[in-house]
Amino acid sequence: MGSGLKFLGLEFTRNIIAGTSNAFVGLFIGILVTSVVQSSSTTTSITVGLVGGGLMSLDQAIPIVMGANIGTSITNTLVSLGHLRVKPELQRAFGAAIVHDIFNIMTVVLIFPLQLKFNILGGAAAFMEGLFEQSGGLHFVSPLKIIVTPTVHLLETMLMNNGWIIVVFALVLLFVALRYIVKVMKSLVLKRLTIFFNKVIFRNWFVGLFFGMIVTATVQSSSVTTSLIVPLAGAGLVTLEQVFPYTLGANVGTTVTALMASLVTQNATAVAVALAHLLFNIFGIVVFLPLKAIPITFAKGLAFLAVKNRIFPLLFIFVTFIGIPLLLIQIMR
Repeated sequence: MGSGLKFLGLEFTRNIIAGTSNAFVGLFIGILVTSVVQSSSTTTSITVGLVGGGLMSLDQAIPIVMGANIGTSITNTLVSLGHLRVKPELQRAFGAAIVHDIFNIMTVVLIFPLQLKFNILGGAAAFMEGLFEQSGGLHFVSPLKIIVTPTVHLLETMLMNNGWIIVVFALVLLFVALRYIVKVMKSLVLKRLTIFFNKVIFRNWFVGLFFGMIVTATVQSSSVTTSLIVPLAGAGLVTLEQVFPYTLGANVGTTVTALMASLVTQNATAVAVALAHLLFNIFGIVVFLPLKAIPITFAKGLAFLAVKNRIFPLLFIFVTFIGIPLLLIQIMR
């Protein structure tokens, strides 16, 4: 799906990001662009490259990476739609997906005004950048990409590199995969799997956060790691309380890609942008992990609305990730 969306507008995306000057516009462009390409790593890496090339300042880049944090959570919210037919599964899956959205939105609401007023991310990132200034470029290949890239290239060729056809085909594959993930999970004796998750992977918040961070850093995609947990939540294998710290860890893990890209540029400001993205997520965790009841309560409320009216998840996705950003970009420009 990401490949098809990139066919539709990666160059256009790069041009949009490069033309950003207003902080509010940058924030909503970060949301919109990341929602389209379904990868915060892509958005932040492009931004880092533009900063490294002198086409964008640190102040312009920080709101974009903040918006990218919100935009990346569209994928796991889309994944939750695979449970539309069964209400209890939809409630669990949508809640597990949307708690990621709520955390990212709350963190932006808290930090964005402080960034505008005091430049807290820019100042802290510039200080930390000195520690990395002499670092050389790093390169790491995601094992997930090694596995799927040949198949993706084959499908691109078979579908004539047509972005729309690739996206539609990918959506069909997505929902087929979701159906069988849930079916297989149920067939593997739910009780035993629940014990495994409770005792090994999600036995406490720290292990869940660490696991989410390591897995995301390895596959270089928070969309993958957070989407993976949604069918498990829908099947009742994990609870919303267990999912929350895992998604926070995924947010930290996804910053690794941009950090490595910034080190390759050997540009101090580019490194500062990547560090600002990392610090943004760390600040959010420090504030909202102790207050996890707030985002979890919101998620449960919205999941209840999704069960009451199953058009609600579709409206939420469109309004949050497409409608509001497009409207505010037009108004503020």
